[in-house]
Amino acid sequence: MSSNHLSLHSFFPMENKIQNYAWGSTSSIHDLFGFENKSLQPQAEVWMGTHPKGCSMVTFDQHLIPLSELININKSAYLSSEIAQEFGDLSFLFKILAADKALSIQVHPSKNQAEKGFEKEEKAKIPLTADHRNYKDTNHKPELVYALTDYQAMNGFRKYDEIMGFFVALNILELADLVNDFSHALTPQGLKTFFSGLLTLSEQRKHNALDQLLTYAQAHQDQIAFALIIDLNHQYPYDVGLFSPLLLNVITLQSGEAMYLSANTPHAYIKGTGLEIMANSDNVLRAGLTPKHIDVNELVECTNFIPIAFENLILSPQKEGLCDNYPIPVGDFNFGIIHSPKETAIEVLGAEILMAIDSDLELCNQAGDVMTLPKGHSVFVPAYIESYLLSSNGRVARAFN
Repeated sequence: MSSNHLSLHSFFPMENKIQNYAWGSTSSIHDLFGFENKSLQPQAEVWMGTHPKGCSMVTFDQHLIPLSELININKSAYLSSEIAQEFGDLSFLFKILAADKALSIQVHPSKNQAEKGFEKEEKAKIPLTADHRNYKDTNHKPELVYALTDYQAMNGFRKYDEIMGFFVALNILELADLVNDFSHALTPQGLKTFFSGLLTLSEQRKHNALDQLLTYAQAHQDQIAFALIIDLNHQYPYDVGLFSPLLLNVITLQSGEAMYLSANTPHAYIKGTGLEIMANSDNVLRAGLTPKHIDVNELVECTNFIPIAFENLILSPQKEGLCDNYPIPVGDFNFGIIHSPKETAIEVLGAEILMAIDSDLELCNQAGDVMTLPKGHSVFVPAYIESYLLSSNGRVARAFN
């Protein structure tokens, strides 16, 4: 493909797949962005990117083609030569996520763990579609979530003494030995042993322990953690993950707040709608609130048992003019929010996806090509255009590398 041919195509409006998972909301994406949902299915996620489970479509030469196919025409031009060499594809997946019910508690492996785990399961000839398969690819999956509504989640372990305080107050007979051992080892190894013990309780001990947990929670619903346990039990009755609000930080992001979720950190989204950006991976190790397979041994080996201070959960942006740029400690993606730009010049160093949050957006390139995009929709911006002017009466989300 010649550079002249490339230059005729500045912006690529995207047609994105909506994932209708059971935990999704039937109304939130419609209410925020006007997407139709006549069948009232749960609209859980809108995927923007090249992931094979939901690749976006774009129009090229009057033909609708997958975004991955467009990029493969000339990876260096569409992604930038540096990104094409390092990642070989769009290095992130961008989503609208609308949760009406809690997602499973999960941990994502580090890059090194994913590479080793994938190789091990490939050698064992475990099919990629097998229920007990842990590693679907060789990549890590750090994430950032930006709240569009109140957004409740769990992220990272609480301080050791907080966890201990909850379980001492519960005074559950079936957990007495585990609690006693943890009380004498308030360390990462001590928490690892305690956490593993909870996940591997026999069915009878687990049922008895959860009975006592729910009785206590009913009497203490004025506390956020116990009110959440009651709510989660309606969704996942007698699931071992009901202990998780006592182990993990419970936080509700306000609209416009963001949070980073690193590899090896247990977390769960509970309720709310937001934007999510992540490395392009599908590796998930589950720890509860799910009927799916839980590999406890692999999970604990991929989990960091060091607490995260609650006050450090919300990620503060670096402000540059109209832009809020969020500091991300990985090279796979960057994320920013641009507030009401008026012909604001944006330099393009790699492939980008823009999404209009509150109002239509307008793009113009150096050649004078203009494109208008409705709110809730997204556009792929190739690296080769080098810069563009952006205008909108509201916020614009920018996923880039």
